[in-house]
Amino acid sequence: MQAAAARARRLLASPAASGIQGAFSAPHRGCAAGAELVVLPRLDNGFPSSPHQARSFSSNLPRTLLLRTVTSHWQSKKPVRYHMSRAHFATESSDIDHPKESAEELYQKMLKSVEAQTMPPNAWLWSMISSCTSEEDIKLLFQILQKLRVFRLSNLRINANFNDHLCMKVSEACARVGVPDYGLKVLWNHNVYGITPTIGSAHYLLQHAKEHSDTKLMERIMQVLRRNSLPLQPGTADIVFSICYNAHRWDLLSKYAARFVQAGVKLRRTALDIWMEFAAKVGDSQSIWEINSLRGKSVKHYTLTTGFACAKGSLLERKPENAAATIKLLYKHLPDQKKPFKKDDRKAMEEALITDIPKMISSMAKSGLDIPVDMDKLTRQPEAA
Repeated sequence: MQAAAARARRLLASPAASGIQGAFSAPHRGCAAGAELVVLPRLDNGFPSSPHQARSFSSNLPRTLLLRTVTSHWQSKKPVRYHMSRAHFATESSDIDHPKESAEELYQKMLKSVEAQTMPPNAWLWSMISSCTSEEDIKLLFQILQKLRVFRLSNLRINANFNDHLCMKVSEACARVGVPDYGLKVLWNHNVYGITPTIGSAHYLLQHAKEHSDTKLMERIMQVLRRNSLPLQPGTADIVFSICYNAHRWDLLSKYAARFVQAGVKLRRTALDIWMEFAAKVGDSQSIWEINSLRGKSVKHYTLTTGFACAKGSLLERKPENAAATIKLLYKHLPDQKKPFKKDDRKAMEEALITDIPKMISSMAKSGLDIPVDMDKLTRQPEAA
């Protein structure tokens, strides 16, 4: 017994047994498995596969050769098995390629499931929403939503609406197909479709109104938002202001701007730029200063748009010194790459001012403002250098 223990200690201390010590001292699980293979060899492909065969096999080979063979065999085969298993699972997931079903096909599947008193999988509903391409598809979508709502109440005793994300996807589908009237249905708090209205859903419809320059649709959306007490957001103001600006509707912009301010919405820089630029464009100096006062509470620095709007406001009030001071301050805080002109461009800037200022006054006169200015004095050609 003592002689066998001594032989085991000599074996472990020999250089050939370094693989065993590394296996027991390694921190990861794979090396421990390697150690088990060294102690109880079990090999394939012509190597012994049972303890009895291992003992007879080891008696005919030197211990050093046996240890090296077992260790190298384990190290060479484990990565191969690992990569094979990874490739097998990747093949299974990538080979699945289901053809996309139409909205009508998905509607029929869900309808049969509901008639069989079985709740259809959620994936069918999501697939139908993304498959809608026409007004008929949207009609079928709202029909199945109503049926699912009734089924959830009567059979599953679920009183809660669908989640907010589904509401947004439905409104997105309505805007994508071009049927905003259906999209307005998802903005009502009390509806038969089990849909929870959100302001994000309204943004899809407002974006549709912007793309088609449809101010009437925008007004209808804003009216529905107000009736259902949906909270306005800065993103809502960005879209509404841009619609009004592109449609040249200063009256609408003023109306909804007052509503956003009254609701306590913190306007972004983009909305403030549009608002101030429009006020300067129509020559409303009082609105310019009111907007600028509101801008100063949330935005520290001027942009080119707001800076020149203030300069125009000073010119409208016949205060050219204030306009010059505003432009100087604006030029001082602008980075070099954004400065509107360089020293070499002064003459070109002077010529541009001589032609642009009369155009601005003429545009203001056409808009209905009574400006007692002699245009002949402002349209003198610049003297030749």
